[in-house]
Order: sequence, then C-alpha cells, then structure tokens
Amino acid sequence: MINALKKLFKIKSVDYKQLIKEGAVIIDVRSPQEFDSGHIRPSKNLPLPDLPHRLMAVPDKNKTYITVCASGMRSASAKSLMKRNGYENVYNGGGWKSLQSKI
Repeated sequence: MINALKKLFKIKSVDYKQLIKEGAVIIDVRSPQEFDSGHIRPSKNLPLPDLPHRLMAVPDKNKTYITVCASGMRSASAKSLMKRNGYENVYNGGGWKSLQSKI
C-alpha cells in the first residue's frame, strides 16, 4: 500500500546515508540553543531566520545539501529558499534525530 502511494504521488526514497558518503553537507536551521542541545556531527548551524543573509556560508551551489531542523517544517522552508537561490541539490532531511537514525 505504501509503495503504491509513493508511486502514485511520485515520491522517491532518498538514501541519505549515500548522500553523506558522497559529500553532502548537513545544514541545521534550528536556533543556536537548539543546535547546542544536540546535533548531527558534522553539520553547519545556519538558523532559518538568518539563512537568507548567510547563504555565502554555503557558496557551492552545485554541492549536495541536506536541511534539518526539529520536525521538518523549518528544513522544508530552508530547502525552498535554497532552491529559489539557485542551489541545485537540496534535500529536506526533516527532523535531525530522524535523519541521524537513517545515516
């Protein structure tokens, strides 16, 4: 049933472990306080409110990026913002704890 729904809505599974192996950078868009309470190493902390002004911290628009936050909402916004700014390979990793269990 799940596979049928994925096929219907053209949802592709992402192999985050492989992306990381190939050099993907994890961008954690939570606040510095949230980041300090736990995060995936090594990940970059670029809080979502600051991201539009700090994109120069991730200059390579052709590199692969995985955005994460607490639940997946802010990381989805970060992915959209990066895509609008010309970043080609951006994936929403969702909540950082969930992603950590996948990698």
